[in-house]
Amino acid sequence: MEFDYAHYKLNEAKKKGEDDKNPDSCFGMSSPSREAYRRQLAKIFNTNRTRILAFKNNPPTPVELIPQSHSKPTCSLHHSTPPRLCIPQVVYLSDPWDPSDDAASELVTIDDVMSVSWAPHGRHIAMGWNNSQVQIWEPTANRKLRTLRDGHISGVGSVAWNNYQILTTGDIDGKVVNNDVRIRDHVVETYRGDTQEVCGLKWSPSGQQLASGGNDNLLHIWDTRRSTQWLHRLEEHISAIRALAW
Repeated sequence: MEFDYAHYKLNEAKKKGEDDKNPDSCFGMSSPSREAYRRQLAKIFNTNRTRILAFKNNPPTPVELIPQSHSKPTCSLHHSTPPRLCIPQVVYLSDPWDPSDDAASELVTIDDVMSVSWAPHGRHIAMGWNNSQVQIWEPTANRKLRTLRDGHISGVGSVAWNNYQILTTGDIDGKVVNNDVRIRDHVVETYRGDTQEVCGLKWSPSGQQLASGGNDNLLHIWDTRRSTQWLHRLEEHISAIRALAW
């Protein structure tokens, strides 16, 4: 309505002047009906009071969204130990129930952390790094117990414990490795099912089956008694599989 009103106001005076000069025009005819029509138009467009036309500015340019990260958060909780919080290059141990400033303590500063998992007994933490290594730490003593250097040549984005003896690791290239942390030659089994990054690993409560989710939208179920081939392969997902639960 604002634009209609503005158009009417801009053309009213011009048309009225032309009508006065041209007695043959319909508006130039002096008749009660024409005057009534003009008054009705003025009433409709509310020309009897001053109005300010407000024009809105162009909307601001939308802020470019931050690109979505496809990396899963590197956090792990254990019921008997303080939760840990991890950011690139720094690993912290923190207690969310302690409001003091000293509630968080730095555990280690090293190459980018990609994954982390508490051992079931709550005394050890396994961390996968971007440099293809896996480290096992004892947080209470703030010391590193072991570095697993064999098994991967790319970043280790997933780690999962099977009891406290077998540590399963998955890398960016789609390789899954079972590591026996008690022995020197720690690589005991290797699984190949994904063509892209292994995004999630989860052992069944019995410790017999392993679920692995990949960035290629595939879910594999592996059995410890059948290491050469997956037990099941599920292809119904339409995006990367990062969350697994039995």
